[in-house]
Amino acid sequence: MEFNHKPVLLKQCIEGLNIKQDGIYVDGTIGGAGHSIEIAKKLSKNGLLIGIDRDEEALSVSKQRLQNYTNVKFVHGNHDDIKNILYDLGIPKVDGILLDLGVSSYQIDTNERGFSYMQNGDLDMRMDKTQSLTAKEIVNTYKEERLSQIIFEYGEEKFSRKIAKEICRYREKKSIETTKELVDIIAKAIPYIDKKAGHPAKRTFQAIRIEVNNEIEPLYKTVTECIDSLNSEGRLCILTFHSLEDRMVKRAYTDALGKCTCPKDVPYCVCGAVCKGKIINKKPIVASEEEQEENSRSKSAKLRIFERE
Repeated sequence: MEFNHKPVLLKQCIEGLNIKQDGIYVDGTIGGAGHSIEIAKKLSKNGLLIGIDRDEEALSVSKQRLQNYTNVKFVHGNHDDIKNILYDLGIPKVDGILLDLGVSSYQIDTNERGFSYMQNGDLDMRMDKTQSLTAKEIVNTYKEERLSQIIFEYGEEKFSRKIAKEICRYREKKSIETTKELVDIIAKAIPYIDKKAGHPAKRTFQAIRIEVNNEIEPLYKTVTECIDSLNSEGRLCILTFHSLEDRMVKRAYTDALGKCTCPKDVPYCVCGAVCKGKIINKKPIVASEEEQEENSRSKSAKLRIFERE
C-alpha cells in the first residue's frame, strides 16, 4: 500500500515554527514527511532538519521523499527521547520542534497494522513494530479492572466496564486474535441505542492504541524537554487529536510560563518558578471548515505553539 497521509494544519504549523533559513529544526513524528518537506523547502544548505519516527516504514518513505535534500538527518526513535537523541547528535539546542501526535492514514488503512475497527486484521496497533507489547497481548492478558480503566480513561467510554467484562468472558473460550473479533465483542457489550453516536468500537480501539504506544504518560515530560531543547525565540508546535493529549500539552505550556505559586504573605519567591517563554496562541488553532471537509481526520486537531524566552 502506498504511504498516503495528508498533513493536518500544514500552513499553520509552518507559520507557527517561524523558520529561520539557517536554523535547526526537528520533526519528531516525521511520518510521510508531509510537514517536513515544507520545512526543508525553507532551509538553506546551512540549515538542518532532523526527522524522527518510531515507525521504520514511515522513515523509509520520508527518506525517499526527502532524497533531494542533503541537510536532513533521519532517526529511528521516539520523540519522547528527544533530549537523548539531540545529545547523541551533538546538538544542544534547536530552533524549532514539531510534534504531530496523530496516527497516520497509512497506519490506519493498513490491515495488518491492526489500528482500524473498519477492517479485519491482526490485533497489533504498534507504531514501532520492534517493540514487544501489542494490542493482542493487552486484550488477552490484562485483568478486567485494568482493561476497564484504560478504556474509560483513554477512550472516554462510558460502557468501559461492560466492554472489559465482555472481553474477559470471550477470552475464557479462546484467544482474541483479530480486529473483527474485538469489534464484535465491543458491539455486543454496548446497548444498541448508543450506537447512533458513532461506531461502537471507536473509543475502545483508541484507548488500546494509546496503551500499546504509551502515548499519554510521558507526554508532559516530553513537552518540557522539548521546551528546554529550544534556542531563544525557538518555537514548539504540537498537534494533538485527543482531549487528554491536549490537556497535557496545555498544562505543560502553562507550567513553563513559570507562574509563582508562593502564598501571598511570603515576602519573596521560594517556589523556584522560572519563566521559560510564552504561549503564542491562548486558544488552540483548529482546522477550517474547508479542511475538515477535505480531510475528516483534521476535525479533532488542535495546534498549540510555545516560544522559548
